[in-house]
Amino acid sequence: MPNTVSNSSNVSAAPAGKPQSLPFLLTSQQGEAARTLLSYVVSLGLPGPDAQLVAVVVAIRAARGGIGNLTGTDLSALRLGDAHGAVDALRGLGWQVDDVLFDGDDTAAPVPVMVPDLGQEADHPLPFGKNVRSRVSGWTTKTLSAKPVKKLPPAARLAGLFLAAHSTSKLHGQIPPDLPEACRAALPDLLRKGFLAELSEDRCRLDPAVRHLSGLRRPTEEEQAAEPAMVEGQTAPSRRPEFQFDAAAWSAWKTAAAPALRRHVETVEFCAVCALGPGRVTEAFMGRVRPQFFPKWIKEAYGDWKNSHPDRGPQAAEFTVAFRTEHGHGPSYNQLCSGLGWDVNRSVRSFIVQRLLVNEWLTDTSPVPWTLRPGKVAQAQGIALPKARSATVAARVGP
Repeated sequence: MPNTVSNSSNVSAAPAGKPQSLPFLLTSQQGEAARTLLSYVVSLGLPGPDAQLVAVVVAIRAARGGIGNLTGTDLSALRLGDAHGAVDALRGLGWQVDDVLFDGDDTAAPVPVMVPDLGQEADHPLPFGKNVRSRVSGWTTKTLSAKPVKKLPPAARLAGLFLAAHSTSKLHGQIPPDLPEACRAALPDLLRKGFLAELSEDRCRLDPAVRHLSGLRRPTEEEQAAEPAMVEGQTAPSRRPEFQFDAAAWSAWKTAAAPALRRHVETVEFCAVCALGPGRVTEAFMGRVRPQFFPKWIKEAYGDWKNSHPDRGPQAAEFTVAFRTEHGHGPSYNQLCSGLGWDVNRSVRSFIVQRLLVNEWLTDTSPVPWTLRPGKVAQAQGIALPKARSATVAARVGP
């Protein structure tokens, strides 16, 4: 890490010279949700860290239903420079906050705060499930109250949330592009207090004492086994209930399908190379396709990734040709990215494929899964399926 400043006291509080290992608070999927929350708050255009910090706490509590409770005690714990000004800034966005939050006799009494855009059903900016919402809310509270940061100003504590969310289990992190400027100016405080062990212009390293707050990490084998399969073309920041395979319903669904679709389904279902379980195939074809939502951090991660993959379009198109030759059907989004060695998380993979589709390097028969194939741009460069290639040659030669 170039131009790095180190904190020499980063392990001083650990027993026997070794930091205590605490269990991670977030799974990789929940870490993704935490980053989505922070990007959402930044996108609101609030005037400063006081209002942004309140918005983080309220938004995660209001993520399911549009109403989040806040108490006077909560507000005091945030140690804001101007609590009234922060609340007024939220009111300027249309958030409904009763004055009893400041004037009530019982500071522990919950005051409902209504957040209009978190109560909508379509285009919900924080589409979290119950468990994800709860875990991210708990992570927010524990990160803000972590010993190295709990007495720091709001800008530094908000910066702590961002850096923890964008750090790996190996402690390495990047300064996110959407980090507010006030938070960026407060980063030396995090180094001085021991929240960070190292800090450079665009990277950082968490102190081992706060490793458990990391949100950007690879899932363990156990988590991967427990994680539900991804229906192609979907994003799912929340954990869905386990899909229950029903052989009779699956058979009836295939019987009702058009002949061409049924042939495609059975090609996937009985593909000896993929060897997919019946539940995986059934869920992909029968599951409800949810609207896609790509938060700002995913688009920025894609921007960084594409700069190092200039040949992504031709590579993807050629891969689908080779894949179909071997399997008899197209790859899923994950099969495409994994096969090309594109080591990014699942949500970024989905956005990568969407961009390849928009730019016509690929095409598919949406929403039918496993139908990726070369698009118009790829075909114009001679990358096409054998039948399509023969038709193109015939058209050029003429009768």
